[in-house]
Amino acid sequence: MRDFNFSGRSAAIAANGMVATSQPRATLAGLDVLRAGGNAMDAAIAAVAMQCVVEPESTGIGGDCFVLYAKNGAPPVALNGSGRAPAKATAEWYAERQIHDIETQTPHAVTVPGAVDAWCELNREYGSKPLAELLEPAARAAEDGWVVNQRVAYDWQRLHWKLQDPVTAALFLKGGRPPVAGDTMRNPALARTLRRIGREGRSAFYEGAVAREIVARLKSLGGLHEEGDFANQRSEWVQPIHAAYRGYEVYECPPNGQGLAALMILRQLEGFALGDDSLSEADRLHLLAEATKSAYRARDDFFADPAQTPVDVDGFLSDEWAARARREIRLDAVLPGNTWHGGTLHSDTVYLCAVDRDGNACSFINSLFSNWGSGIVAPECGVLLQNRGSAFRTTPGHPNAIAPGKRPFHTIIPAMLMKDGRTVMPFGVMGGQYQAVGHAHLLHRMLDRGFDPQQAAEAPRSFAFRGKLQVEKANPEPIVADLARRGHEIDVRNVPLGGCQAIWMDHARGVLIGGSDPRKDGMALGY
Repeated sequence: MRDFNFSGRSAAIAANGMVATSQPRATLAGLDVLRAGGNAMDAAIAAVAMQCVVEPESTGIGGDCFVLYAKNGAPPVALNGSGRAPAKATAEWYAERQIHDIETQTPHAVTVPGAVDAWCELNREYGSKPLAELLEPAARAAEDGWVVNQRVAYDWQRLHWKLQDPVTAALFLKGGRPPVAGDTMRNPALARTLRRIGREGRSAFYEGAVAREIVARLKSLGGLHEEGDFANQRSEWVQPIHAAYRGYEVYECPPNGQGLAALMILRQLEGFALGDDSLSEADRLHLLAEATKSAYRARDDFFADPAQTPVDVDGFLSDEWAARARREIRLDAVLPGNTWHGGTLHSDTVYLCAVDRDGNACSFINSLFSNWGSGIVAPECGVLLQNRGSAFRTTPGHPNAIAPGKRPFHTIIPAMLMKDGRTVMPFGVMGGQYQAVGHAHLLHRMLDRGFDPQQAAEAPRSFAFRGKLQVEKANPEPIVADLARRGHEIDVRNVPLGGCQAIWMDHARGVLIGGSDPRKDGMALGY
């Protein structure tokens, strides 16, 4: 029970179904589907489509997605909806031109968007309602207009410099300026595209006029894309990976995502008594930071598209690896040498989850990668394109080197918690590179400290990254000072770390308990 003398939000509690997203209108879109008899997958698709309209800086149909779905309490299945590099993209091509990094705002950062194909596949396999019905609320919002919420307006103002391309500015800078909270925005071209996808399925996006326009726009800017790259895009059903933590099983999508890193952090933390009051909060944050370093070094050196570069998942999840990494951790000092590439720095995505009255649970993440993705818009279809290709390396021979048809290393990761063979909680933590740490921190707060999903989502965050310990301003100064004394170089963040949604399934009482991060605009809501 939270202390009502202090600011905060109560967890959402309901019996029949629940949706949690980072935008109220998206939560309502998903809840409307549940109340009309749809299942958790239907609700998730309707909600994520709405997010692609009302939170355009973070997600869109020009991006990618990953999904975990647990049907009637069975172990989850996973869909990898990440897009691929063009067939002409080779590391040698970039090396010959002295392109050492793939810059965000270039056509080379644009991989083929995977989200639409994934939505269609999920709807075909697990949906109970027509895709056109699920996409229509989002299409209406794009056509009639939506009111911009506070966090979205904040990000729009903060990063509107990425929208200076005249084509992009015409769509997203009304009157040449970013909107403020309460302004109404529209994207009628996107409404037409969403309705066409609803009627025709994946071919409406990957073939015909939409694909032609996107490819022409990218090629005009120097991109290597061809229409065949779009026609060949397919999602892939993959086997989830999992590891134990405090008597539960944590399920993640396998590489090319970073879910494996989240499990590696948890495997290390399993060996520390984090629930014991003999440890201070500074102790716990320090241990989280130190466990992050070894997992992220492995992540950046070895995680890649397993179809082209094998990843030793079993080895990284082994008792031997966890014990070896844990032995390096000292409670009174930081690990030396904690500098590594760390990938493209970004902090925005959307994560949502849904649970229906039959116990089906969906964990769903959809992203453009960086805020506003590549900043490149195809105006006739209203599609803003992702910059996921900037996660590739251009060094020939690196596991994550760009290659024809290859999927880049991905930061976006949905998750699912299971216990005794039953689904307990779909959850996810947005925040780009932070996400794997966010998963571990959330579960630590809930399973070690007894927080509910809302309390865990609200807890102050920290992140050991690129040689510094990023800390949110909400972390108490004595704790930050304690961490500094141990050797952490402190980086106090002006922008908060990520966002979170989670729905706890209390099977004994037959209720759902949801949390939604106050760092965003959204809510968890059930009926």
